[in-house]
Amino acid sequence: MSMTDPIADMITRIRNACMVKKDNLEMPASKLKINIAEVLKKEGYVSGYKTVKDDKQGILKINLKYDSNNICAIEGLKRISKPGCRVFVKSDKLPKVINGYGIAIISTSKGLMVDREARKTKIGGEVLCEVW
Repeated sequence: MSMTDPIADMITRIRNACMVKKDNLEMPASKLKINIAEVLKKEGYVSGYKTVKDDKQGILKINLKYDSNNICAIEGLKRISKPGCRVFVKSDKLPKVINGYGIAIISTSKGLMVDREARKTKIGGEVLCEVW
């Protein structure tokens, strides 16, 4: 069975793992998912990730980050652009997630970046998701 929205599947897996306080999670890998994991690591929402080769497309393992009170660094995730309704924005219309507290992951012609970087370089693109 084919998956119609692998990014929404990734977001749901991360959200579910945070709710049940899992330390890490696994999912089928792809270049886009690995790039999203890289952005989450760079922004401090996950402690790390790695890819494992297998007979198929590989496995992406993400290590979630918790504070001393066992609260996940990711409070919420929301998928914005969906396969049935793509959301593209210009650089001056990029969203601010909770007044800059969170991030929006943008797919641009220069690769994936957060809304701050896209605003600074004046590049618009597709708003994949919001994380706070």
